[in-house]
Amino acid sequence: GGPPLPDGRVPGLEARSYYSPPHATWAGGVHAAIVEVDMDSLEVSFLKYVLVHDCGKMINPAIVEGQVMGGVAQGIGGALYERLVYDEDGQLRNGSFMDFLIPYATEVPRLEMHHQETPSPLNVLGIKGVGEAGAIPVPALTASAVSDALRPLGIEIMEAPLMPDRLFHLVSEVDGAAGGTPAADGGGAG
Repeated sequence: GGPPLPDGRVPGLEARSYYSPPHATWAGGVHAAIVEVDMDSLEVSFLKYVLVHDCGKMINPAIVEGQVMGGVAQGIGGALYERLVYDEDGQLRNGSFMDFLIPYATEVPRLEMHHQETPSPLNVLGIKGVGEAGAIPVPALTASAVSDALRPLGIEIMEAPLMPDRLFHLVSEVDGAAGGTPAADGGGAG
C-alpha cells in the first residue's frame, strides 16, 4: 500500500480557486410585436414579431439565433400559457405536461430577427450574454400589445400569463361594470 502518511493526513488531492470578474456584460436589444385578440375566443395571436439583438461579437451566429428563438419561445410560454395552479392545501395541480401548458411551435411566431454586434470592451472576445435577452422582454411586450388591442374596452393588462380564461374575466369585469356583455367585434392589434 504505499508509504505511510504523517499523522492526521489522508490521501487525496484538493484545490480551490475563485474568480470574480471585475465587470459584468449585458446583452441589449429591442422587441416589437403586433398582436390580435380574437374577441370570440379571446386567444392572442402574434401577427408580426421583430427584434434586434446585440450580444457583442457573435462567435457562432447559428447558435445565437437558436438561443434567441428559444428565449422568445420561453417568453411566450410565460406570457400566454405557463401558470402554476395550486389547490387550497398548497398542492400543485398541474405538475405534468398533460396539465401544464407550454407553447407548441405553432404558437411561436416567425421572428424577424436582426443582429447588431457592439463588442464589449470588458473581455478579449468582445462577447456579451445571449439567451436571456430573447426571453426577458416577451411577457411585458405581450401584455403591452394586448393592452393596446383591448384599449377600446378600457382594459389595461398588468399581469401574465394572459390565458383566454383570464382575458374573459378581465373583459367581463369591464363589461359588467358597463352593464353589457363582452364585445365580439373581431379584436384589435397592438
